[in-house]
Formats: sequence, structure tokens, C-alpha cells
Amino acid sequence: MEEFIAVKRNLLVIFTALLAAVVMVFISESAYWRSLASLNELDTMATSRREIRRLELGMRDVEVEQQKYLLSGRQDDFGAYKQGIQTVRKAIEALSLRYAPRPQAATVLAQLSALTDAHLSAFANKIIWYEDGRQADHPDPTFTSVGFERTEDIRTLISQLLDEDAQGAIEERRAVYRTLTFSRIGVTLLSVISLMALVMYLRQSYALAREQRRQSSLLLAQRDQLECDMSESTAQLVELTHHLQSAREDERSRLARDLHDELGSLLTSAKLDAARIKSRLADTAPEASERLEHLVSTLNSGIALKRRIAEDLRPSSLSQLGLTITLEILAREYEKSSGVRVLCDLKPVKLSPSAELVVYRMMQEAITNITKYAQAKHVWLSTAEGANGVTVRVRDDGVGMDTTVPPKSAYGLLGMHYRVKAQGGSFKVTSSPGQGTLIEARFALSDTPRE
Repeated sequence: MEEFIAVKRNLLVIFTALLAAVVMVFISESAYWRSLASLNELDTMATSRREIRRLELGMRDVEVEQQKYLLSGRQDDFGAYKQGIQTVRKAIEALSLRYAPRPQAATVLAQLSALTDAHLSAFANKIIWYEDGRQADHPDPTFTSVGFERTEDIRTLISQLLDEDAQGAIEERRAVYRTLTFSRIGVTLLSVISLMALVMYLRQSYALAREQRRQSSLLLAQRDQLECDMSESTAQLVELTHHLQSAREDERSRLARDLHDELGSLLTSAKLDAARIKSRLADTAPEASERLEHLVSTLNSGIALKRRIAEDLRPSSLSQLGLTITLEILAREYEKSSGVRVLCDLKPVKLSPSAELVVYRMMQEAITNITKYAQAKHVWLSTAEGANGVTVRVRDDGVGMDTTVPPKSAYGLLGMHYRVKAQGGSFKVTSSPGQGTLIEARFALSDTPRE
């Protein structure tokens, strides 16, 4: 998909590059074949000139060898004479094949062939007269006016053929020059087109890079804004959590005080009144005395329930006995009610009252979660103080959980997290299936002395 988008974006550049490549190949091939044809034609003309030179030399050889034979009468000279005639014939045949496609040159060659045949016939007649002994009766045909004219005409026709070949060679060389010039111009134009395509590509690349930088800047700005908004929202959430927890604890404290003061006073007063009435009616109304005794027992149960509810709302031991003893009491009560072995390693720590309350509530919530979900046999509670602050841990050997998968119900852990965070601490949960769970919180040391 990305390749298709890149091709679509650079379609004009790709089309220009392909067109330039096709035109470059066309120009190169055209120049090659044109140059090859011109070179072949030049080679043909060179061959024609060699054949013309061969014809001219053959005619001279025929004349020289004929004179030698007439003077010496040797058969070797006569054989050389016949060899010269064959050379002339072969040259005429070769030139006929080469000049066949060229009408003007073919006409000149026909005339040259006729004159050559006539000249050779004169040489042959002279030899016949020599062999018959009639040489004195006939003049030498090559030295007559007709012979001189024929020789001159042969030279003229040979010159014409040579001039025509030379002119053809000039034309072919011009054709080669034109082809090379066309090729140079084509290559130059294609180079210019390629540079234009490169400039277009670079402009598009620069525009794309600039747009990407702009988009990246926008994304960074949006990300920074989102991070800022998220940080602000998180801070607000932490403040809200702290406010809600403070309000909740204040309300619990108020309810605990009301239960302790108001309801405690009422129940205690009712218990005293019932005791006084029972002492007065002990002898006169035994049945009423039994009812009063049951009432006193009920009032004692109400007072105990009041005390337990008040302790759950706001543990009085936390402010009176300190965090360590309060956590030990919590551990013993949980061990007694659940049957789960609780091992404590609770060291005295320096925490503010609000942080101590957070630690107590975190321990409470952790024990509640262990009771509901962990199926644990042992629980370890520990507090420790170090140079970096106070560390609180709750660990169990229960079924554990997969921390990479969000649980369906994690409000308890979430509540612990925001309680600790609102107090300025850090919160961490470590667990895996079958390996139990470790809850760890860290708090800063407090310099505020306990009242």
C-alpha cells in the first residue's frame, strides 16, 4: 500500500524518467543502426575503389604482357597476358554487382565495360595477326587515333566512377556526422529532461519532507498538549481522590465520635437505669427482674457493637497505640477470623498521621482482596524504614493474577493506588498466575512528631 502511494505521488517524475529512458534507447539504437549502415556503405565504396584500381591495373598488365609476348614470343608472357584479362573480367563482374543498385554508376560501368571489351579485342587481334605473320600488314590498334581515344575514354570513365564513389563517401560521412550530431543533441536534451525530472523529484521530496516536519510538529504539539492535559487530569484526580478520602475519613471520624459519645452515652445511661430498676424489683417482681437482666445483656451487646463499628470507622488504636501495634491487631483479628496464617515483620516507621491512616486502609483493603480472591494459606505483612523512605509490603501465596490483562474488577487496587499517590507515595503490584501477589507502597519519611 505504501509503495502504491509513493508511485502515485511521484507519477509525473516516474513517467518523465521512463519517457527519457525510452527516448534515450531509441536515439542510441537509431544512431547505431544509421552509423552501421553508413559504415557498411563506406566499406562497400572502399571495395569498389579497390576493384576500379584492380581494373585499371589489369588493363595496364594486359597491355604490358601483350607487348612482352609480342617481343619475346614466350608462353609465360602469354599466360600472364591471359591472367590479366581474367583480372579485368573479374573486376568488371564485381563492379557490376556493386553498382547494380545505383543506376548512374551502373550506366557508367556499362560504358566502361564496352570500351574495355573493345580494347581487349584489339589486343587479341594484334596477337592473332602476330601468330599468323600478318602483323606488318596491320598497324598496332592501341596506337591509332581510335585506340588513343578509347584509352582516354576508359580513363575518363574510371575517373567518373572514382569521383562518384568519393562523392558517395562524402555523403555517407556527412550522414555519420548528422547521426552523431542528432545523437549529441538527443543526449543533451535527455540530460536536460533528466535534470528537470531530478529537480521536480527533489522539489517534491522537499515539499514532502516539509509537510512531514509540519505534521510531526503538530503531532508533537498535540502529544505535549495531551500529556499536559493528562498530567493535569491526573493531578486533579489525585487531588479529588485525596479530598474524597479526607472527607470520607473525616465523616468516619465524626460518625465514630458520635457513636462513641452520643450513642455510647445513651446506651450506658440506659444500662445504668436498667441496673437500678433491676435492683429495686429483685424481690417484688422476679419475672420483671429476668426481663431487665435480658435488657442489660442486650445493651451490653449494643455497646460492644457500637465499639466495633466505631473501631471500623476510625481505629482508635492508631492514634493511641501507633501504626505497628494497630497493624498487629489487624493481622491477629484476620488470622483468627479466616484461619489464614499471617506472618508479620513490622518495624516502627516515621510517617505522618495521614500516611499512617493510608497504610492502615491499604492493609485493610489488601486483606479484604486476599479473603475474596487469593485463596491463600499464608500472608506476610512488613514495614521497613530506609534512607529512601518507608516501604510497606503485603504478600500472599494465593492463586495470583496476570498483571498484563486488565482485571474485570480492580477498584480495590485502583483505590489503593490513588490513596498512596495522593499521599505522595508510589504503588506497585507484582503477580503472576499461581505465584501469589505482592503489593508494595513507598512513602517519604515524616519529620512531624506524633502528638
